[in-house]
Amino acid sequence: MDAEPRRPWIVGVSGASGTPYAAAVLRALIAAGEPVDLVVSRAARLTLLDETGHPFRDAHWREDLRRWLARGADGSPDAFPDALPEDAPEELVRHWPAGDLAAGPSSGSYPARGMLIVPASTACVAGVALGLSKDLLQRVASVTLKERRPLVVAVRETPLNGPTLQQLVALDRAGAVVLPASPAFYAGARHIQDLVDFVAGRALDAAGVPHRLYQRWRGGLGSAGTPPSMA
Repeated sequence: MDAEPRRPWIVGVSGASGTPYAAAVLRALIAAGEPVDLVVSRAARLTLLDETGHPFRDAHWREDLRRWLARGADGSPDAFPDALPEDAPEELVRHWPAGDLAAGPSSGSYPARGMLIVPASTACVAGVALGLSKDLLQRVASVTLKERRPLVVAVRETPLNGPTLQQLVALDRAGAVVLPASPAFYAGARHIQDLVDFVAGRALDAAGVPHRLYQRWRGGLGSAGTPPSMA
């Protein structure tokens, strides 16, 4: 009997500010043993360079990803040193160049669980809502919608104008989950990483992926005074 085919979550990173959100989502998926296909847009590479000081290169993507995932939201370079272990199976994470429109995930026949776009810029929102498929990230999002797979769009820009709001409504009607990158404070955040992890956790909640990124609300007032529990 053939082994069960690899069915990854596809994580798309667009050019909006918010690369720590993407890193938190990727770390949680990897920690859960969920296979990941990664697509980083050209604009996102510029944002990564600006927000981390490091490039993301096709030829050295695993090395660059390991360094990115090790970085904390406050800029600490080794906050998560084992986020992508050296001995991690190669099949755990794959990378597809954003310009490769013949990549595996560009087809609906490619086995995938769904897609998370974290963060999603308004340009990315427009491209997906209009079905432009101008790069692999937008193409994969269109495929995800047409195949009725989960699509989580973590939009991270403010304020939002009328056209963008209409495009977000269109994505909602098409079956996507529109998830603004809006941190909450009831979970007892003590650090910028806690706020980032809350947004990443909510994105994973929307996709149905178990995690321990934040303390959930249990109906007790004053819980924000208790530090987040990862147990």
